[in-house]
Amino acid sequence: MLTIEHLTKCYGGEVKAVDDLSLTVMPGDIYGFIGHNGAGKTTTLRAIAGILSFDSGTITVDGKSIADSPIECKQQMAYIPDNPDLYEHLTGIQYLNFVADIYGVSAADRDARIQRYADAFEMTPRLNDLIGSCSHGMKQKIAVISALIHEPKLLLLDEPFVGLDPKAAHTLKTIMAEMCANGSAIFFSTHVLEVAEKLCNKIAIIKNGKLIAAGEMDKVKGDESLETLFLELTDHA
Repeated sequence: MLTIEHLTKCYGGEVKAVDDLSLTVMPGDIYGFIGHNGAGKTTTLRAIAGILSFDSGTITVDGKSIADSPIECKQQMAYIPDNPDLYEHLTGIQYLNFVADIYGVSAADRDARIQRYADAFEMTPRLNDLIGSCSHGMKQKIAVISALIHEPKLLLLDEPFVGLDPKAAHTLKTIMAEMCANGSAIFFSTHVLEVAEKLCNKIAIIKNGKLIAAGEMDKVKGDESLETLFLELTDHA
């Protein structure tokens, strides 16, 4: 579903935010991407989403290059940044319909999906509120619902649980598991290692732009906890 080969992104011509990174996310994977602040996680996600150009390497989504076929790739994915910027002059339902229009989702499908996810996140009574009047957590829920409207094959999330209350976080984790059971793939960054360890079947650890460990969760961490492994690798890599 997602293949990254030798991805390199530099800032200022010298600083390598991402340095020769390669990994593959298959259909059905919930793939966790972890690292310290500034390790290169957000840069990688933004490059995959087609928001940020990169200096070398290739990124393919469902067999298509994000550089050569950006529209086709973006039709297959959804990206939720760590601090979503929504159109605050719109109501929640107006914004969700706007996103559904962009992806060409039929009226019947969008209505059913909006109702399902708005009910799940307890947002249905608030969808007529202006987004500008919503709390950070409510905006996060609207962003998540908007990402699910077109049933993406690849879901990219940057720190998706930040700002969500415990019930909403549980709901999101349940939806993520359901999506992958139905053949979609998820690639997400997180600082919450306990969540990654329980939720992910694969994990990648990045430090200073370089991938230092990647693969199936059980094989990567062995008998250690993910927290112990992460601290050992990032302290000595």
